[in-house]
Amino acid sequence: MVHFDLGNISSGPKDYYDILIVGGGPAGLTAAIYAGRAGLTAAVFEKALEGGAVTQTHIVENWPGFTRIEGSELGEKFAEHARSFGAELVTAEVTKITYDNEYKYVHLDNGKVVKGKALVYATGAVPRQLNVPGEKEFRGKGVTYCAACDGYLFSGKDVVVVGGGDSACDEAHFLAKMVKSITIVQNLPYLTAAKVLQDRLFSNKNVKVVYNSLVKEIRGKDKVEEVVVVNNETGEETVIKAEGVFIYVGLVPKSDLLKDIVEVDKFGYIKTNENMETNIPGIYAIGDVRVKNLRQIVTAAADGAIAVEHAAKKYF
Repeated sequence: MVHFDLGNISSGPKDYYDILIVGGGPAGLTAAIYAGRAGLTAAVFEKALEGGAVTQTHIVENWPGFTRIEGSELGEKFAEHARSFGAELVTAEVTKITYDNEYKYVHLDNGKVVKGKALVYATGAVPRQLNVPGEKEFRGKGVTYCAACDGYLFSGKDVVVVGGGDSACDEAHFLAKMVKSITIVQNLPYLTAAKVLQDRLFSNKNVKVVYNSLVKEIRGKDKVEEVVVVNNETGEETVIKAEGVFIYVGLVPKSDLLKDIVEVDKFGYIKTNENMETNIPGIYAIGDVRVKNLRQIVTAAADGAIAVEHAAKKYF
């Protein structure tokens, strides 16, 4: 995991901020920037202050102004920018969120309660698991969800990448430079990634795709040794020898702190209006945790700007 030297990070937050921001990824940090621009005080509460999931992306090529930039560097720039506008970056875990007619409250893991007039929820989403035998047992022993984090551990080895979307293809391309071979397991008869990512992926001669297939089991002794896949159409099982399994099969929203307070969809994503406000006035949801069609760094940042601009005009 990548940690940044963010300078004067608060270890003891004040009792009140105009804007409470839960989550320190691109969405939350952009919200903090816009709070500062509006002359509002803001605190960003994050367990690790890592810049969010962007820090786990090897190369970002779709952030305007940068043809190519490392995800860790971009995450650091977000944090530095937020700090430059006076945002207080608080290393703490939020364990509970409450509200009354006047304030919103975040309850921290150290027992402290901080209040604010508006709350912006920007916790993002986490990788969805396959929930197959061996996945949990071999996590950290060959099973991983981040090529940028763990790819170097599999240099010269055979690996499996599960999934056929943008993340799977982008991370597989990154891995192809260091591993011996990659077998992509995709449940559909085609990949769903953007064409540019597919073209780039297939420029690597050590990549092949197994279509219409699902992972049935991950096996090994002390570490991953093989992956059992089953064909959706024929039911035929195949054993793929591999020492690593990289899983990219979607996301699960981290909405636990709000899902019993605000409206969510059947998948747990938080419902908002065009201003990013939930059905509870003064509580906003931004980034990957909310219902939306496109989950990208640029749309997460846009959500943060929209939410705080609206809050600034409505509540201050």
